[in-house]
Amino acid sequence: MTATGEEHARALTGPWWWARWRSAALDGSLALVSAVECGAEGIPFARDAGIPLSVGIVFGLIAGSVLLVRRKWPIAVVLVAIAITPAQMGFLMGIVGLYTLAACELPRRIIAALAGMSLLGTMIVTFVRVRQDMARGDLTLGDWFVPFASITTSLGLTAPPVLLGLYVGARRRLMESLRERADSLERELQLLAERAEERAEWARNEERTRIAREMHDVVAHRVSLMVVHAAALQAVARKDPEKAVKNAALVGDMGRQALTELREMLGVLRSGDGLERRAVSVPLAAVKVAAAEAASKAAAEEAAVDGPCLSELEELVGQSAAAGMVVALSVEGEVRSYAGEVEQTAYRVVQEALTNVHKHAAGAKTHVRLAHRGVEIAMQVENEPPPEPGSASAARLPSGGNGLLGMRERVLALGGVFVSGPTDAGGFRVSAVIPAT
Repeated sequence: MTATGEEHARALTGPWWWARWRSAALDGSLALVSAVECGAEGIPFARDAGIPLSVGIVFGLIAGSVLLVRRKWPIAVVLVAIAITPAQMGFLMGIVGLYTLAACELPRRIIAALAGMSLLGTMIVTFVRVRQDMARGDLTLGDWFVPFASITTSLGLTAPPVLLGLYVGARRRLMESLRERADSLERELQLLAERAEERAEWARNEERTRIAREMHDVVAHRVSLMVVHAAALQAVARKDPEKAVKNAALVGDMGRQALTELREMLGVLRSGDGLERRAVSVPLAAVKVAAAEAASKAAAEEAAVDGPCLSELEELVGQSAAAGMVVALSVEGEVRSYAGEVEQTAYRVVQEALTNVHKHAAGAKTHVRLAHRGVEIAMQVENEPPPEPGSASAARLPSGGNGLLGMRERVLALGGVFVSGPTDAGGFRVSAVIPAT
């Protein structure tokens, strides 16, 4: 709720039907003045009617005090004012009653009917009184003055309060409508802010998952190869110095590649932190524009980042072969380029599958198959049983348990199919099919 709405809600603290104490005080003052006026006008009324003065005064006081309920029953106030018009009483009550009636949420036909009755009653009473005064000789004007005085007096006592009440009522309804619209707009903005926060939190979680998956694929593969080469280096350090030097160089190359890829990821993370800090200062009114700009920038940055592609698959298989794995690569179909995300996912699936072979089936013969089809690309990495069951533990390669899960998430995110499991021969097979578009 807006500040205006809160103030309006807190202001409804008056007694009975009044919204505010000052409204009750105003109506009480008007009723007191009206009662005094009607009581004073009850004296000549009692003389003309031939009744005791006390009765006329009490009647005037009771009739004038009806103005106290003008906000609760405006129709009743106007009807009482019309009823006592022949007694030339309740002029203030008639004016205030017509104003209140016109300003209320009542049908226009009711307002017009009561205003017309008041106009007609005032016109008739004025016409009769002026004609009597002229007949007694109190007024020496012409006959034209009688209808002129009756028409102007009735219009003067009826039209201004009705027009003012209609204007005030229309203005009040407009302000209430604007207040409701402001409250509705603020609620919508709060809802948009909550949804934007939910989407931002979802995007952050997705980004964390993606970064964790990338880190796992890069670090696990590189470090696994480094561990394998280090174990081989330790075994042949004294027997074959040349091979030891070669393995040491391979370990260094793997470490440098891992550091390079880690620096690239950390650079993206640092730039993402800067974007997040700037996004916090964006006003709520600019959520749509800021979201569009952030999405465009994120898309541009994602397109600008160079990731692995299928053309590097042969080098990847060569690195595993250099680490002592017996691995064969076969490619079927016409080689062509795909979207960067598709090629990166296919590369990571093969990379993680080879890493798992290094971890769990060191020394096993492995077959890597890649098939280029019309609307999809398929890949399969299958290894035979390891020749020595204890070879994996000898290299001391730990398993995080996230490799297969990360591959599945990558493939399913692109609408593909991922299957993994042991083979009948005792090996393990990883298969994936990714749509080309």
